[in-house]
Amino acid sequence: MTQAQVSPESLAPQSSGPALPDETRPLPWGGRPIVLVGLMGAGKTSIGRRLAARLGLPFVDADHEIEVAAGMSVAEIFARFGEPAFRAGERKVIARLLAGPPVVLATGGGAFVDPETRAAIREKALSVWMKVDLPVLVRRVSHRSDRPLLAKGDPAAILAELAAKRDPFYAEADVIVACRDEPPEQTTTRVLNAMLSHRPALGVTVRLGPRSYRIAIAPGLLDRAGALAVPVMPRRRAVVIADQAVHTLHGARFEAALGAVGIEGRTILVPPGEGSKGFPMLTEVLERMLGGGIDRKTTVFALGGGVVGDLAGFAAAIALRGLPFIQVPTTLLAQVDSSVGGKTGINTAQGKNLVGAFHQPRLVICDTATLATLPPRELRAGYAEVVKYGLIDDPEFFAWCEAHGAALLGGDAALQAEAVRRACLAKARVVEGDEREEKEEGGRALLNLGHTFAHALEAEAGYDGRTLLHGEAVGIGMALAFRFSARLGLCETEDAERVSAHLAASGMAASLRETNRRWPAERLIGHMRKDKKAETGALTFILVRGIGQAFVSRDVAEDELRAFLAEEGAV
Repeated sequence: MTQAQVSPESLAPQSSGPALPDETRPLPWGGRPIVLVGLMGAGKTSIGRRLAARLGLPFVDADHEIEVAAGMSVAEIFARFGEPAFRAGERKVIARLLAGPPVVLATGGGAFVDPETRAAIREKALSVWMKVDLPVLVRRVSHRSDRPLLAKGDPAAILAELAAKRDPFYAEADVIVACRDEPPEQTTTRVLNAMLSHRPALGVTVRLGPRSYRIAIAPGLLDRAGALAVPVMPRRRAVVIADQAVHTLHGARFEAALGAVGIEGRTILVPPGEGSKGFPMLTEVLERMLGGGIDRKTTVFALGGGVVGDLAGFAAAIALRGLPFIQVPTTLLAQVDSSVGGKTGINTAQGKNLVGAFHQPRLVICDTATLATLPPRELRAGYAEVVKYGLIDDPEFFAWCEAHGAALLGGDAALQAEAVRRACLAKARVVEGDEREEKEEGGRALLNLGHTFAHALEAEAGYDGRTLLHGEAVGIGMALAFRFSARLGLCETEDAERVSAHLAASGMAASLRETNRRWPAERLIGHMRKDKKAETGALTFILVRGIGQAFVSRDVAEDELRAFLAEEGAV
């Protein structure tokens, strides 16, 4: 058998500890080396040998390799040349081992603290932190004479100091295993179970040259947020701008994940709702950020939905002329749309998103498990943005939505993650081709399908989320865009009916009449004239020639629009 086809049950017999999954599946570390990290005394060598035997891989001890290369013991290297020389040699040896065939590699306690070594392991291997309680470590190593770092004083005090310094770096490991004082075979099974349970996040990369960044998509990523974020942060200092309601649900876990890797900072809470996306709240957030002593290397995190993402991103764009920014969207709408692409901004009395900046995040962390905490209405509103990507240029994806939308909205976690992945791939492709919406035709403007109608509805409703959520407005807007296109003879009526039918089947309104509200046609048209896509007062719409065939139209006659709105029930 190749490594990728090893049967998990063949790796750890029942007698060795807890049962492993009984299905045959590709191993999550693929053909990469497995690197064990942790403090001295964690058992990296003894467990590493057993783990390698079960996996059918060679075992390598980094300290032994260093001793062979240097022709002297680790203690002698420390005594003759000092720790910096040892670390330099260690770095080279580990780089060489990672470049070779897959092995189980046990590293010295300080290896993973070195930034170059840590980066190399992150890129080429699966890292496993064997986390052991300090009293157990002290008992295991206090009598050892071959530990240079313990020769300077009380082993317990030295180990406690090392743990305080090194644990935040160990916490960046891919897999963290709480190891007990138990027989080695049981610990080996514990480590193997954790490795088999590990599921790497789905990854989508937005390729924008030096501003490129990754979108990580998987359930449970809030608990790994710090480890994911640290590699793209200039220093371990942050400001978290969080929706109050989201913080109640997820804030403690998120802040604990940042703290685990030594990220320090403060949290600024923002009231939920579109009302927070304006100048008053922006000013308050900026004053609190600046008053908290931020500097140019402080990273801004946005924890919440699209409102917080837009607000925090704009604050990051203008504070100190630009701060690093990381999006942590917790709603479906934000995960598939607003968190990706670098558009940030606030609303004014004149319209939605009229003040803002392009400011790309350094990372987007989509924990799809947070979608389980969304009210059904919020989930449906986000789903409208998912459907949008199929309607713009991917009819096969729209067919996928028709087939799976009900189960997705019913809570199927795998389908939700797949929808986020496919939507992010679609948006990344568009953003890469038109980062700042500068193309006259097509490009990023197509992402606004339905939004000219939607923004007008939101403005007329006073951005009152109780009346109309953004995604709900987009759903109505897309249905209107298709029916308007059909009225203009641009697309088949059957396509417009198909779109409306799917939105209705998903529990969303697809017309003005279904909102049970009066919509004055002239006021709606007035809002459209102020839309940021409008040019010299001319109305701009994204219209369609069919499902998956959106295009930009800048020559829509107001009389045609007025007649259409009257047909749709506007007054």
